[in-house]
Amino acid sequence: MTENTRRFPPLNRQQRKALATMGPFALMAGVVVALIFAPLAIAVGGVTKVGSETALDLPQDLVLPPAPKASVLYANDGVTPIAEFGDQYRIALSSDEIPDMVKNAVVAVEDERFYEHNGVDPTGVMRAAVTNATSGGVSEGASTITMQYVRQVLAYTATSPEEVAAATDVTPGRKIREMGYALSLEKQMSKDEVLTGYLNTVYFGHGAYGVGAAAKVYFNKGVDDLTTAEAALLAGLIQAPSSYDPISGSTEAALLRREHVLGRMKANDYIDKAEFAESKEEPIELDPQQEDAKGTGAYNSEYGFFVDYFETWWEKQEAFGETPAQRRARLNRGGYEIVSTLDLDMQTAAEEAIAEEFPKKDPMALGTAAVEPGTGKIQVMAINRDFSLDVSKNGPNTGGAGKGSYPNTTNPLLSYGGSHGGSTFKLFTQIAALEQGFDLDYSIYSPHKYKTSEPTDPGPAACGRYWCPSNASESMAGNRNMYDAFGMSVNTYYVQLMERVGGDKAVDVAERMGIKYYNSPDQSLAEDGELKYTLGMTNTTALDEAAAYAVLPADGQYCEPIPVSTVTTGKGDVTEFDSTCEQAIDTEVARAALDTARCTTGMGAATGSCGSWGTADDMYKKVGGPVAGKTGSTDNNVSSWFAGFTPNSAVASFVGNPDVPQDGVPDSKLRSPASVATEVLKTQWAENGKGGFTPPNEHTG
Repeated sequence: MTENTRRFPPLNRQQRKALATMGPFALMAGVVVALIFAPLAIAVGGVTKVGSETALDLPQDLVLPPAPKASVLYANDGVTPIAEFGDQYRIALSSDEIPDMVKNAVVAVEDERFYEHNGVDPTGVMRAAVTNATSGGVSEGASTITMQYVRQVLAYTATSPEEVAAATDVTPGRKIREMGYALSLEKQMSKDEVLTGYLNTVYFGHGAYGVGAAAKVYFNKGVDDLTTAEAALLAGLIQAPSSYDPISGSTEAALLRREHVLGRMKANDYIDKAEFAESKEEPIELDPQQEDAKGTGAYNSEYGFFVDYFETWWEKQEAFGETPAQRRARLNRGGYEIVSTLDLDMQTAAEEAIAEEFPKKDPMALGTAAVEPGTGKIQVMAINRDFSLDVSKNGPNTGGAGKGSYPNTTNPLLSYGGSHGGSTFKLFTQIAALEQGFDLDYSIYSPHKYKTSEPTDPGPAACGRYWCPSNASESMAGNRNMYDAFGMSVNTYYVQLMERVGGDKAVDVAERMGIKYYNSPDQSLAEDGELKYTLGMTNTTALDEAAAYAVLPADGQYCEPIPVSTVTTGKGDVTEFDSTCEQAIDTEVARAALDTARCTTGMGAATGSCGSWGTADDMYKKVGGPVAGKTGSTDNNVSSWFAGFTPNSAVASFVGNPDVPQDGVPDSKLRSPASVATEVLKTQWAENGKGGFTPPNEHTG
């Protein structure tokens, strides 16, 4: 074995299955090395042996991979496509769909003895041997169509740059293996099968893989509508698409190459003199189509945030490959049919409700996410932004740091980073108290302003050296319990409750329910168990909040958000995907916390009195079914939130300026998150109005 062969990188799993099992070729390898690189006299003696005696039979279970095919992502109905993933534009054709004239043009110029040899062309090898010996290098490789097809399969099933190089580098080791595979492949496949596979995979330039795609890209027509001259032009591109490019390259070079192909067709009796003369004079009439730019990502930019989350999820799934690069390659080329969890009716309701509140060009970002309790299936991801790489015309970042995030962005605003969660975090303190045996009727006198023992920097919320939070309204002051304090969002009640429960307990609850931290200051605040935590002074995301609030209608079970229900391979094998779920809090605790959350929406608690009002007490009537949740805002209204649920959907909505976080939300728009959540939950309940909330044991946690 030569040194070049020893350094040849190993095949990956798919390549091994497709090709490496074709059998050992050690015996033939030495002959071919001599054939190509030794003096011609030695080569001549070895040609017949290579051509007739050394090929080994292929295993019966050999399956040659089909041409790479894009994967399609569907909505949860399994019918509506929302995205496509592929790095190669192609139109797969059967043999009957490819005219003989097209096949003849390619055979004439690429491998005129294709129907005579058995995968390796002895005459071509001898010619290459002479040329290479004369040039002192490897300038000609004698590649047949079968050998080229083998090379394409190896390259297209590669999942790393190293494997691509291994399949395409001009080295003796690669050539030897290619010849061996070609000899064996032709014992497994008919000539027509090999040629059809080749014509469906070979590259024609401008992103077109396969002759079907090439006919569309260059002439905007089907392959069966090509003229002889057009077929010859396409066949001529295979050798060097950029050199003979008629679209953006040299028309003269394209014409000369086309004439050469027509000449080879005439020499092989595929066309007569008259057709040669007529085709030679036919002008090149292009109708370029940029089909290669289509079908890569979300079909609608408003689905882009969900699709981006899906792609991140996919690249973490070990079932699709050993590395993220391998997983991505299989998504782009594996032809998967993937049913997502996105509910189009709910998504549309969210988009329309968001558009009523804020246009896409507004610096304020208004976004929402929804998940199904008990499964973690992501039902909605919507925001007043377009997910787009084109940010060149975005609005200014008034903080002086360049362009803003509107109307276009690739910032995953719904699933990473986010904004301060505000009073939605009071839920975690309340659950921590219930876990420690505090009663739902547990009463604390809650003044308008409360002085804590927690040091803070000077500012509006400071009393000297200490943090002094206050309520949104002086009318909230008084003796409060978990029912009315939650429904009215009484800050000073929850700060005192957290003092008695312990900050570390509230943080522990939040983390069990899926709350994550996206920067070091938030992580530090949580680790220290600061009282500010209960008022949502850490950043969170709509998706994290929705999944956390989904724990309550799921009787305490937390499910990691998941964007996929099923994945079907090209062979029809179906895999179902379920979220990772675990019991985050006790069922009775979840039901008790849920009962107080009914006070917010006007539904009323099952086991106690909510007081005279809630911060979103019109929601129950609008949704038309059981609904609970919590509003939230932060100091100076830098963000506003709503997180809540029906029995079948949990939603979280927020508004804030991601480019200038200190920019306050206008007073008239503080209820925008609740308005959007109302429409999403209303749509969900109309679509699937089943179930209800189970009351807790009265007054107990």
